[in-house]
Amino acid sequence: MRELKRARYAVAAVFAVHGAVTGSFATRVPWIQDHASVSAGQLGFALAFTAFGASVSMPLAGRISHRFGSRSALRGLIALWTLALILPSLAPNLLTLCLAMFTYGATAGMADVAMNALGVEVERRLGKSIISGLHGMWSAGALIGSAAGTLAAHLGSDARLHHALAAASLTLLGVIACRWVLDLQPTEDEEPPPRFALPPRSALLIGAVGFCAVFAEGASLDWSALYLRDELGTSAGLAAASTTGFMLTMALARLVGDSVVNRFGAVRTVRVGGVLAVLGGLLIVVADSPAVAMSGFGLLGLGIAVVVPLCFAAAGHSGPNPSQAIAGVATITYTSGLIAPSAIGALAQATSLVVSFGLVTVLAGGLAAFAGVLRAGDRDRPRVSPARAEVPDLRP
Repeated sequence: MRELKRARYAVAAVFAVHGAVTGSFATRVPWIQDHASVSAGQLGFALAFTAFGASVSMPLAGRISHRFGSRSALRGLIALWTLALILPSLAPNLLTLCLAMFTYGATAGMADVAMNALGVEVERRLGKSIISGLHGMWSAGALIGSAAGTLAAHLGSDARLHHALAAASLTLLGVIACRWVLDLQPTEDEEPPPRFALPPRSALLIGAVGFCAVFAEGASLDWSALYLRDELGTSAGLAAASTTGFMLTMALARLVGDSVVNRFGAVRTVRVGGVLAVLGGLLIVVADSPAVAMSGFGLLGLGIAVVVPLCFAAAGHSGPNPSQAIAGVATITYTSGLIAPSAIGALAQATSLVVSFGLVTVLAGGLAAFAGVLRAGDRDRPRVSPARAEVPDLRP
């Protein structure tokens, strides 16, 4: 049991490392844009290759884990992901930036699927929810990476040096953490998963719930500051604080979300979360002051925080091939994250940001309406007794 807990902490550390890469990259996007000499539109085009690369590569994660075993696969994939952080800052033009972002997204997607599959397996063996806390560690890592990147940008450091140092440090931490994750090996008669395959039908339904949550998350992260500035006339500092508050709310909710899920189950948790998200969306839409809008964004973040982790957990419990199901859900959620900012922008240009967040509110209602598709996670979570669980070999 102690060794299984160590495996849990190890995969949590991997989640934090994964998030730190994202935070490190996000803060230096303006430097990367200037270095590559691309316009805002060209930058948006290049960033789209991140989701494209992830979507193409995610189905490969299951086959890699089958070929090399879960521990070696995750060790290699997390190292590729952390090292890929270096590439965007080296790109001198649009073409190389697109190639760099495709590679960045591809390695991110494969590592994402591998670590979520291991997280779901640890959860299954422990017999209780841990996936929300793992995603909370990802958010915490993203905040740490973002803070370090903000400091580097404030000091005027070259992003190539910053990202090289960050990549070296995070690669070391990720590889060390992988030493204690579960080492799952395929049985002799187990067929390798296909290189590319459509996700199972159950994953499509689960992914639809994740789509609603990630759409609301992407819209809030990219447009909350503009909403406060343009619709309510706040200062730039207060507008930025709204985005930071939204991120902190999500991180804290994910870190404590497992205790709620273990008590009430995934379905009830997401249904209540959907109601909170709708209330938050309504506050945003009717807000006549910054305080009301910021409260709305906080409620929205609280309501959607644990949805994506629980979608991954439900996908992992929904069939005989967890990696394939998780890859399917991840592909749908990545697509949602890609289209949300542009969809909100297009609707805002045609109408207003108030109408755009009305759409977000409607989609948030879908969480409460369709939470029942996450029942697989509730049904299968206690299936294996912790006392009988297999644990990794932790001997040096």
